[in-house]
Amino acid sequence: MNINLVSIPTATVPLDGAWYEPEGKARGAVLLFHGNSMNFYLGAPRFLPPVLTGMGYACLAFNRRGHDILGIRNSRAAEGAALQTYAEAISDNAIAAKWVAQRGFPHPVVIGHSNGGMLAVRHVAEHPSTPALVLLSAHCGGKNMLPLSSKAGLLAQDRLEEITRDAEERVRRARGKELMLLPGWWYVITAESFLDLANCPDILELAPRIACPTLYLRGDKELRDLYPAEEFARRAKGPCAVEIVPDCDHFYAGREEEIAGRVTRWLTHVLKLP
Repeated sequence: MNINLVSIPTATVPLDGAWYEPEGKARGAVLLFHGNSMNFYLGAPRFLPPVLTGMGYACLAFNRRGHDILGIRNSRAAEGAALQTYAEAISDNAIAAKWVAQRGFPHPVVIGHSNGGMLAVRHVAEHPSTPALVLLSAHCGGKNMLPLSSKAGLLAQDRLEEITRDAEERVRRARGKELMLLPGWWYVITAESFLDLANCPDILELAPRIACPTLYLRGDKELRDLYPAEEFARRAKGPCAVEIVPDCDHFYAGREEEIAGRVTRWLTHVLKLP
C-alpha cells in the first residue's frame, strides 16, 4: 500500500491523518473514526488499513480536533480531547468525508471505535448512501453515557453530581475554559467540554435511521449497557450483525488480528467482494 500524511483544513486547527491507497485502482474508500482521546496512529485506525487496502480500499485515518487528551501544535495554545465538543467532532467527520469525496469516493464505508463509533452512527444517519457501517465497541451515547461511564469507574466516577456543580459554577463565572481534574479516564477536561457531554448523540435513538448493513463488535469484557450492540441491532432499520469477541477488552489488546479478520470477512460478504 501507499501511505501519505495529510492535513485537512478546518476553521481552526487542521485534521492530521494518513491516506492509505492500495496498489492499483481502489474499488472504494473507508473512513476511520478514532476513539476518545486516541488518534489516527493507535488502535483500529492503525491496524485496519493494511488489511483494508489489501481488499482494494483506500483508507483515511485522521485526527479529529479532539484527539489525544491535550497537546500543542506550532504554539503553546492547547488542543485535544479535553477541549472538544460534539458539534466540533461531527463537523470534523463531515469535513473528512468531503475530503475523501473530492478524491473520487463520495460514499465511503465508515468504521468507528468507541466514541468514534458513536460518532459514526451520527455521521451515517446524515449520509444514507453509506454502503456499510462497522461499529467497534461504539458506546451508547445520549443521556445515559455519562452516568454509565462514571458508574463503570470512568470520567467522574462516584463524584458526578459534585463535578457537574463545579463545572456549572465555572461556566457561570465565565471560567468555562479552565481545566478540571477528573478521577477517572480521561482525567482532565474543561468545564465547557464536561457539560457538553450532555449533547452526546444517542445511538439507540439514531438506529432507526441506519439502513445500511452494520457490523457491531463488542469484547466479552465490556459492559452490555454501555455498548448496546443487541439493542442497536433490534432498532436498526437495516440488517445489523452482532459479534461478541471472546477474551477481548475495549482496546482489543492482543486481539487485533481477530478483529481485523472479523471486519474483513463481514465486509467481503456484505459488499459482495471476490
